Amino acid sequence: MNHISIIGGGIVGLSSAYYLHEAGYKVTVFDKGDLSDNCSYGNAGYVCPSHFVPLAAPGIIWQGIKWMFNPLSPFYVKPALNKALINWGVKFMQSANQQHVEDSAVPLRDISLLSQKLFEEWEANASFDFGYERKGMLEIFQTEAVATHAHHTVEKAHELGLDVKYLNKEQLQALEPQTPLNAIGGLQFNCDTHVYPNLLMKNLISDLQQKGIEIKTNESITGFEKKNGKITHIRSHKQQYATDAVVVAAGSWSRELAELVDITLPLMAGRGYSLTLENSPHKINHPIILAEGRVALTPMDGNKIRMGGTMEVVSTNTPPNFQRVKGILQSVKNFLPTFDIAFPAEKDIWHGFRPCSADGLPYIGRTSTYDNVVIATGHSMMGLSLGPGTGKLVEEIISEKPTSIDIQAFNPQRFD
Repeated sequence: MNHISIIGGGIVGLSSAYYLHEAGYKVTVFDKGDLSDNCSYGNAGYVCPSHFVPLAAPGIIWQGIKWMFNPLSPFYVKPALNKALINWGVKFMQSANQQHVEDSAVPLRDISLLSQKLFEEWEANASFDFGYERKGMLEIFQTEAVATHAHHTVEKAHELGLDVKYLNKEQLQALEPQTPLNAIGGLQFNCDTHVYPNLLMKNLISDLQQKGIEIKTNESITGFEKKNGKITHIRSHKQQYATDAVVVAAGSWSRELAELVDITLPLMAGRGYSLTLENSPHKINHPIILAEGRVALTPMDGNKIRMGGTMEVVSTNTPPNFQRVKGILQSVKNFLPTFDIAFPAEKDIWHGFRPCSADGLPYIGRTSTYDNVVIATGHSMMGLSLGPGTGKLVEEIISEKPTSIDIQAFNPQRFD
Protein backbone atom coordinates (compact mmCIF):
# COMPACT_ATOMS: atom_id res chain seq x y z
CA MET A 1 0.00 0.00 0.00
CA ASN A 2 1.44 3.40 -0.98
CA HIS A 3 2.00 5.83 1.88
CA ILE A 4 0.98 9.44 1.24
CA SER A 5 2.22 12.28 3.47
CA ILE A 6 -0.03 15.35 3.55
CA ILE A 7 1.47 18.57 4.89
CA GLY A 8 -1.33 20.75 6.25
CA GLY A 9 -4.37 19.98 8.38
CA GLY A 10 -6.83 22.54 7.01
CA ILE A 11 -9.88 21.63 4.95
CA VAL A 12 -7.81 21.00 1.79
CA GLY A 13 -5.36 18.65 3.51
CA LEU A 14 -8.08 16.81 5.40
CA SER A 15 -10.25 16.45 2.28
CA SER A 16 -7.24 15.04 0.44
CA ALA A 17 -6.75 12.57 3.29
CA TYR A 18 -10.44 11.59 3.09
CA TYR A 19 -10.34 10.72 -0.60
CA LEU A 20 -6.86 9.16 -0.58
CA HIS A 21 -7.90 6.86 2.27
CA GLU A 22 -11.09 6.02 0.38
CA ALA A 23 -8.91 5.05 -2.62
CA GLY A 24 -6.90 2.63 -0.47
CA TYR A 25 -3.79 4.61 0.44
CA LYS A 26 -2.14 4.78 3.82
CA VAL A 27 -2.25 8.46 4.81
CA THR A 28 -0.46 10.59 7.40
CA VAL A 29 -1.34 14.26 7.92
CA PHE A 30 1.26 16.62 9.39
CA ASP A 31 0.41 20.04 10.77
CA LYS A 32 2.58 22.65 12.44
CA GLY A 33 -0.27 23.48 14.88
CA ASP A 34 -2.96 21.59 16.73
CA LEU A 35 -5.67 21.88 14.01
CA SER A 36 -7.79 24.11 16.24
CA ASP A 37 -7.49 27.55 14.69
CA ASN A 38 -6.50 27.54 11.03
CA CYS A 39 -8.46 29.54 8.46
CA SER A 40 -10.81 26.62 7.82
CA TYR A 41 -12.51 27.49 11.13
CA GLY A 42 -13.13 31.23 11.18
CA ASN A 43 -14.51 31.81 7.70
CA ALA A 44 -18.07 32.50 6.59
CA GLY A 45 -18.75 28.87 5.64
CA TYR A 46 -19.83 29.63 2.08
CA VAL A 47 -19.99 26.91 -0.57
CA CYS A 48 -20.29 29.33 -3.40
CA PRO A 49 -20.37 28.64 -7.16
CA SER A 50 -21.39 32.32 -7.32
CA HIS A 51 -17.75 33.28 -6.78
CA PHE A 52 -16.58 32.85 -10.37
CA VAL A 53 -14.67 36.17 -10.45
CA PRO A 54 -11.07 35.82 -9.14
CA LEU A 55 -9.52 38.18 -6.60
CA ALA A 56 -7.26 39.52 -9.35
CA ALA A 57 -9.86 41.49 -11.32
CA PRO A 58 -9.99 44.91 -13.04
CA GLY A 59 -10.23 47.82 -10.63
CA ILE A 60 -8.77 46.03 -7.62
CA ILE A 61 -5.34 47.68 -8.03
CA TRP A 62 -6.62 51.29 -8.04
CA GLN A 63 -9.15 50.50 -5.33
CA GLY A 64 -6.42 48.84 -3.30
CA ILE A 65 -4.18 51.90 -3.58
CA LYS A 66 -7.00 54.09 -2.23
CA TRP A 67 -7.68 51.62 0.59
CA MET A 68 -3.98 51.55 1.56
CA PHE A 69 -4.41 54.80 3.47
CA ASN A 70 -7.52 53.73 5.40
CA PRO A 71 -6.81 51.58 8.48
CA LEU A 72 -10.41 50.33 8.43
CA SER A 73 -10.45 49.37 4.74
CA PRO A 74 -11.32 45.85 3.57
CA PHE A 75 -8.13 45.39 1.51
CA TYR A 76 -4.57 46.21 2.51
CA VAL A 77 -1.10 45.26 1.31
CA LYS A 78 1.72 46.04 3.72
CA PRO A 79 4.57 47.48 1.63
CA ALA A 80 7.90 45.71 2.13
CA LEU A 81 11.16 45.17 0.28
CA ASN A 82 10.43 41.48 0.21
CA LYS A 83 11.27 39.35 -2.83
CA ALA A 84 8.25 37.08 -2.39
CA LEU A 85 5.85 40.04 -2.01
CA ILE A 86 7.31 41.87 -5.02
CA ASN A 87 7.12 38.72 -7.16
CA TRP A 88 3.52 38.12 -6.07
CA GLY A 89 2.55 41.78 -6.51
CA VAL A 90 3.89 42.06 -10.05
CA LYS A 91 2.09 38.91 -11.14
CA PHE A 92 -1.10 39.98 -9.35
CA MET A 93 -1.11 43.31 -11.22
CA GLN A 94 -0.46 41.53 -14.53
CA SER A 95 -3.39 39.19 -13.85
CA ALA A 96 -5.91 41.87 -12.86
CA ASN A 97 -7.49 42.28 -16.29
CA GLN A 98 -10.77 41.46 -17.98
CA GLN A 99 -9.34 38.64 -20.10
CA HIS A 100 -8.17 36.87 -16.96
CA VAL A 101 -11.65 37.23 -15.45
CA GLU A 102 -13.19 35.72 -18.59
CA ASP A 103 -10.68 32.86 -18.65
CA SER A 104 -11.19 32.08 -14.96
CA ALA A 105 -14.99 31.86 -14.88
CA VAL A 106 -15.39 28.30 -16.16
CA PRO A 107 -12.55 26.75 -14.12
CA LEU A 108 -13.82 28.43 -10.93
CA ARG A 109 -17.40 27.39 -11.66
CA ASP A 110 -16.37 23.81 -12.37
CA ILE A 111 -14.32 23.28 -9.22
CA SER A 112 -17.02 25.00 -7.14
CA LEU A 113 -19.77 22.76 -8.50
CA LEU A 114 -17.58 19.68 -8.04
CA SER A 115 -16.91 20.64 -4.44
CA GLN A 116 -20.56 21.39 -3.76
CA LYS A 117 -21.54 17.98 -5.20
CA LEU A 118 -19.06 16.31 -2.86
CA PHE A 119 -20.36 18.26 0.15
CA GLU A 120 -23.80 16.92 -0.73
CA GLU A 121 -22.41 13.39 -0.98
CA TRP A 122 -20.91 13.86 2.49
CA GLU A 123 -24.25 15.10 3.76
CA ALA A 124 -26.01 12.03 2.36
CA ASN A 125 -23.45 9.31 3.08
CA ALA A 126 -20.76 10.40 5.52
CA SER A 127 -20.99 9.62 9.22
CA PHE A 128 -20.45 13.22 10.33
CA ASP A 129 -22.61 16.34 10.50
CA PHE A 130 -21.41 19.78 9.38
CA GLY A 131 -24.50 21.99 9.42
CA TYR A 132 -25.09 21.99 5.67
CA GLU A 133 -27.83 24.45 4.62
CA ARG A 134 -29.38 25.33 1.27
CA LYS A 135 -30.38 28.95 1.80
CA GLY A 136 -28.55 30.49 -1.12
CA MET A 137 -26.77 33.81 -0.63
CA LEU A 138 -27.65 37.49 -1.00
CA GLU A 139 -25.19 40.10 -2.23
CA ILE A 140 -26.60 43.53 -1.41
CA PHE A 141 -25.46 46.94 -2.61
CA GLN A 142 -26.00 50.65 -2.02
CA THR A 143 -24.69 52.37 -5.15
CA GLU A 144 -25.80 52.57 -8.77
CA ALA A 145 -22.28 51.66 -9.94
CA VAL A 146 -22.47 48.31 -8.17
CA ALA A 147 -26.07 47.85 -9.33
CA THR A 148 -24.95 48.23 -12.94
CA HIS A 149 -22.17 45.70 -12.40
CA ALA A 150 -24.71 43.37 -10.76
CA HIS A 151 -26.74 43.21 -13.98
CA HIS A 152 -23.60 42.05 -15.81
CA THR A 153 -22.98 39.46 -13.08
CA VAL A 154 -26.48 38.03 -13.61
CA GLU A 155 -25.90 37.77 -17.37
CA LYS A 156 -22.56 36.00 -16.88
CA ALA A 157 -23.98 33.70 -14.20
CA HIS A 158 -26.79 32.67 -16.55
CA GLU A 159 -24.21 31.97 -19.28
CA LEU A 160 -22.49 29.66 -16.78
CA GLY A 161 -25.76 27.94 -15.93
CA LEU A 162 -26.00 29.30 -12.39
CA ASP A 163 -29.29 30.19 -10.68
CA VAL A 164 -28.97 33.92 -9.92
CA LYS A 165 -31.68 36.58 -9.70
CA TYR A 166 -31.56 40.40 -9.58
CA LEU A 167 -33.66 41.88 -6.77
CA ASN A 168 -34.97 45.40 -6.36
CA LYS A 169 -35.12 47.03 -2.94
CA GLU A 170 -38.60 45.72 -2.12
CA GLN A 171 -37.87 42.16 -3.25
CA LEU A 172 -34.68 42.15 -1.23
CA GLN A 173 -36.33 43.42 1.93
CA ALA A 174 -39.10 40.83 1.61
CA LEU A 175 -36.48 38.08 1.99
CA GLU A 176 -35.23 39.62 5.27
CA PRO A 177 -38.41 40.90 6.96
CA GLN A 178 -36.90 40.79 10.47
CA THR A 179 -34.05 43.19 9.68
CA PRO A 180 -34.24 46.59 7.91
CA LEU A 181 -31.70 46.76 5.08
CA ASN A 182 -30.03 49.95 3.89
CA ALA A 183 -29.59 48.85 0.28
CA ILE A 184 -31.01 49.70 -3.14
CA GLY A 185 -31.04 46.11 -4.36
CA GLY A 186 -29.24 42.83 -4.42
CA LEU A 187 -28.46 39.55 -6.10
CA GLN A 188 -29.93 36.26 -4.94
CA PHE A 189 -27.56 33.36 -5.59
CA ASN A 190 -29.80 30.33 -5.27
CA CYS A 191 -26.86 28.19 -6.42
CA ASP A 192 -25.00 28.69 -3.12
CA THR A 193 -25.08 26.73 0.12
CA HIS A 194 -23.20 27.00 3.42
CA VAL A 195 -21.84 24.98 6.33
CA TYR A 196 -20.87 25.59 9.94
CA PRO A 197 -17.05 25.50 9.63
CA ASN A 198 -16.30 24.68 13.28
CA LEU A 199 -18.59 21.65 13.20
CA LEU A 200 -17.24 20.55 9.82
CA MET A 201 -13.62 20.62 10.94
CA LYS A 202 -14.25 18.96 14.30
CA ASN A 203 -16.30 16.12 12.85
CA LEU A 204 -14.14 15.60 9.76
CA ILE A 205 -11.04 15.25 11.96
CA SER A 206 -12.87 12.77 14.18
CA ASP A 207 -14.06 10.78 11.15
CA LEU A 208 -10.53 10.56 9.71
CA GLN A 209 -9.07 9.43 13.03
CA GLN A 210 -11.75 6.78 13.41
CA LYS A 211 -10.76 5.46 9.99
CA GLY A 212 -7.17 5.07 11.20
CA ILE A 213 -5.65 8.07 9.46
CA GLU A 214 -2.71 9.30 11.52
CA ILE A 215 -2.70 13.04 12.21
CA LYS A 216 0.56 14.38 13.62
CA THR A 217 0.01 17.78 15.21
CA ASN A 218 2.56 20.39 16.31
CA GLU A 219 5.06 18.95 13.86
CA SER A 220 6.63 21.31 11.32
CA ILE A 221 8.15 19.87 8.14
CA THR A 222 11.68 21.20 7.66
CA GLY A 223 13.03 19.31 4.66
CA PHE A 224 12.90 16.44 2.19
CA GLU A 225 15.21 13.60 1.18
CA LYS A 226 15.37 13.31 -2.62
CA LYS A 227 16.48 10.52 -4.93
CA ASN A 228 16.00 9.89 -8.66
CA GLY A 229 13.45 12.66 -9.12
CA LYS A 230 11.32 11.64 -6.15
CA ILE A 231 10.88 12.57 -2.51
CA THR A 232 11.75 9.49 -0.45
CA HIS A 233 11.52 10.93 3.08
CA ILE A 234 10.09 14.00 4.76
CA ARG A 235 11.88 15.51 7.72
CA SER A 236 10.30 17.32 10.64
CA HIS A 237 11.89 19.00 13.64
CA LYS A 238 11.23 15.72 15.46
CA GLN A 239 12.21 12.92 13.09
CA GLN A 240 12.30 11.62 9.51
CA TYR A 241 9.57 9.61 7.76
CA ALA A 242 9.64 7.47 4.62
CA THR A 243 6.96 8.36 2.08
CA ASP A 244 5.79 7.40 -1.40
CA ALA A 245 4.21 10.75 -2.24
CA VAL A 246 3.80 14.21 -0.72
CA VAL A 247 0.85 16.61 -0.83
CA VAL A 248 1.75 20.22 0.00
CA ALA A 249 -1.49 21.67 1.39
CA ALA A 250 -0.04 23.95 4.05
CA GLY A 251 -2.08 27.04 3.23
CA SER A 252 -0.21 30.30 3.67
CA TRP A 253 2.97 28.42 4.59
CA SER A 254 3.05 26.46 1.31
CA ARG A 255 5.42 28.82 -0.51
CA GLU A 256 8.34 27.96 1.76
CA LEU A 257 7.64 24.23 1.41
CA ALA A 258 7.40 24.57 -2.37
CA GLU A 259 10.86 26.13 -2.38
CA LEU A 260 12.19 22.96 -0.75
CA VAL A 261 11.04 21.01 -3.81
CA ASP A 262 12.52 23.62 -6.16
CA ILE A 263 9.23 25.33 -7.03
CA THR A 264 8.68 29.10 -6.98
CA LEU A 265 5.08 29.54 -5.90
CA PRO A 266 3.79 33.14 -6.08
CA LEU A 267 1.73 33.12 -2.90
CA MET A 268 1.12 35.52 -0.03
CA ALA A 269 -0.85 35.31 3.18
CA GLY A 270 -4.08 37.34 3.26
CA ARG A 271 -5.29 37.74 6.81
CA GLY A 272 -8.99 37.94 7.55
CA TYR A 273 -10.89 38.67 10.76
CA SER A 274 -14.25 37.46 12.00
CA LEU A 275 -16.47 37.50 15.06
CA THR A 276 -19.41 35.29 15.90
CA LEU A 277 -22.49 36.53 17.73
CA GLU A 278 -23.71 33.81 20.07
CA ASN A 279 -27.43 33.75 20.91
CA SER A 280 -27.81 36.81 18.71
CA PRO A 281 -30.85 39.07 19.21
CA HIS A 282 -30.38 40.05 15.55
CA LYS A 283 -31.80 37.89 12.80
CA ILE A 284 -30.91 37.24 9.19
CA ASN A 285 -32.41 34.48 7.08
CA HIS A 286 -29.68 34.15 4.46
CA PRO A 287 -25.93 34.48 4.17
CA ILE A 288 -25.32 38.07 3.05
CA ILE A 289 -22.41 39.81 1.37
CA LEU A 290 -22.25 43.60 1.78
CA ALA A 291 -20.88 44.52 -1.63
CA GLU A 292 -19.30 47.92 -1.02
CA GLY A 293 -18.11 46.95 2.45
CA ARG A 294 -16.62 43.58 1.42
CA VAL A 295 -18.12 41.98 4.53
CA ALA A 296 -19.78 38.56 4.79
CA LEU A 297 -22.48 37.58 7.30
CA THR A 298 -23.74 34.05 7.83
CA PRO A 299 -26.50 32.63 10.03
CA MET A 300 -25.19 29.32 11.33
CA ASP A 301 -25.74 26.68 13.97
CA GLY A 302 -29.20 27.89 14.92
CA ASN A 303 -28.90 31.32 16.52
CA LYS A 304 -25.33 32.33 15.67
CA ILE A 305 -24.33 35.02 13.19
CA ARG A 306 -20.76 35.16 11.94
CA MET A 307 -19.45 38.30 10.29
CA GLY A 308 -16.05 38.64 8.73
CA GLY A 309 -13.95 40.33 6.14
CA THR A 310 -10.76 42.18 5.18
CA MET A 311 -7.88 40.96 3.07
CA GLU A 312 -4.69 42.05 4.76
CA VAL A 313 -1.70 40.92 2.69
CA VAL A 314 1.13 40.69 5.22
CA SER A 315 3.81 38.24 6.31
CA THR A 316 2.65 35.45 8.59
CA ASN A 317 4.64 36.85 11.51
CA THR A 318 2.91 40.28 11.41
CA PRO A 319 0.88 40.93 14.60
CA PRO A 320 -2.88 41.27 14.06
CA ASN A 321 -4.39 44.72 13.63
CA PHE A 322 -7.68 44.46 15.50
CA GLN A 323 -8.66 47.97 14.38
CA ARG A 324 -9.68 46.36 11.08
CA VAL A 325 -12.63 44.82 12.93
CA LYS A 326 -13.96 48.36 13.39
CA GLY A 327 -14.25 48.54 9.61
CA ILE A 328 -16.27 45.30 9.58
CA LEU A 329 -18.63 46.59 12.27
CA GLN A 330 -19.02 49.96 10.53
CA SER A 331 -20.01 48.24 7.29
CA VAL A 332 -22.50 46.02 9.09
CA LYS A 333 -24.08 49.04 10.82
CA ASN A 334 -24.18 50.93 7.52
CA PHE A 335 -26.09 48.15 5.72
CA LEU A 336 -28.05 46.76 8.69
CA PRO A 337 -28.82 49.85 10.83
CA THR A 338 -30.38 47.93 13.74
CA PHE A 339 -27.21 45.89 14.27
CA ASP A 340 -25.69 47.77 17.22
CA ILE A 341 -22.66 45.62 18.00
CA ALA A 342 -20.07 46.64 20.56
CA PHE A 343 -16.41 46.21 19.71
CA PRO A 344 -15.53 42.75 21.05
CA ALA A 345 -12.72 41.74 23.36
CA GLU A 346 -9.61 40.68 21.44
CA LYS A 347 -10.04 37.11 22.69
CA ASP A 348 -13.39 36.98 20.86
CA ILE A 349 -11.96 38.06 17.50
CA TRP A 350 -10.82 35.29 15.20
CA HIS A 351 -8.05 36.01 12.73
CA GLY A 352 -6.28 33.77 10.27
CA PHE A 353 -4.34 33.65 7.03
CA ARG A 354 -5.73 32.63 3.64
CA PRO A 355 -3.21 31.52 1.00
CA CYS A 356 -3.55 33.96 -1.90
CA SER A 357 -2.23 32.98 -5.31
CA ALA A 358 -1.03 35.70 -7.66
CA ASP A 359 -4.07 35.43 -9.94
CA GLY A 360 -6.90 34.35 -7.64
CA LEU A 361 -6.96 30.74 -8.88
CA PRO A 362 -5.78 27.86 -6.67
CA TYR A 363 -2.61 25.90 -7.30
CA ILE A 364 -3.53 22.25 -7.81
CA GLY A 365 -1.30 19.78 -9.61
CA ARG A 366 1.81 17.65 -9.77
CA THR A 367 5.20 19.37 -9.85
CA SER A 368 7.65 18.97 -12.71
CA THR A 369 10.64 18.83 -10.36
CA TYR A 370 9.59 15.77 -8.34
CA ASP A 371 6.92 13.57 -9.84
CA ASN A 372 5.56 12.35 -6.50
CA VAL A 373 4.80 15.85 -5.15
CA VAL A 374 1.35 17.42 -5.55
CA ILE A 375 0.63 21.07 -4.66
CA ALA A 376 -2.84 21.98 -3.34
CA THR A 377 -3.03 25.54 -2.03
CA GLY A 378 -3.64 29.17 -3.02
CA HIS A 379 -7.43 29.14 -2.64
CA SER A 380 -7.63 32.69 -1.20
CA MET A 381 -11.07 33.15 0.41
CA MET A 382 -12.43 29.99 -1.24
CA GLY A 383 -10.54 27.34 0.71
CA LEU A 384 -13.46 25.89 2.60
CA SER A 385 -15.77 26.11 -0.41
CA LEU A 386 -13.29 24.27 -2.64
CA GLY A 387 -11.90 21.88 -0.02
CA PRO A 388 -13.66 18.62 -0.94
CA GLY A 389 -13.27 19.29 -4.67
CA THR A 390 -9.56 19.91 -4.27
CA GLY A 391 -9.17 16.80 -2.12
CA LYS A 392 -10.87 14.68 -4.78
CA LEU A 393 -8.63 16.14 -7.49
CA VAL A 394 -5.53 15.41 -5.40
CA GLU A 395 -6.55 11.75 -5.12
CA GLU A 396 -7.19 11.55 -8.85
CA ILE A 397 -3.79 13.12 -9.63
CA ILE A 398 -1.92 10.74 -7.34
CA SER A 399 -3.89 7.74 -8.63
CA GLU A 400 -3.21 8.89 -12.21
CA LYS A 401 -6.92 8.85 -13.03
CA PRO A 402 -8.66 11.28 -15.40
CA THR A 403 -9.55 14.28 -13.24
CA SER A 404 -13.20 15.14 -12.60
CA ILE A 405 -12.67 18.56 -14.21
CA ASP A 406 -10.02 20.18 -16.38
CA ILE A 407 -7.28 21.40 -14.01
CA GLN A 408 -5.01 23.10 -16.54
CA ALA A 409 -5.90 26.57 -15.18
CA PHE A 410 -4.70 25.50 -11.71
CA ASN A 411 -1.19 24.40 -12.78
CA PRO A 412 1.12 25.31 -9.84
CA GLN A 413 3.89 26.26 -12.29
CA ARG A 414 1.78 28.41 -14.63
CA PHE A 415 3.89 31.49 -13.89
CA ASP A 416 7.22 29.81 -14.81
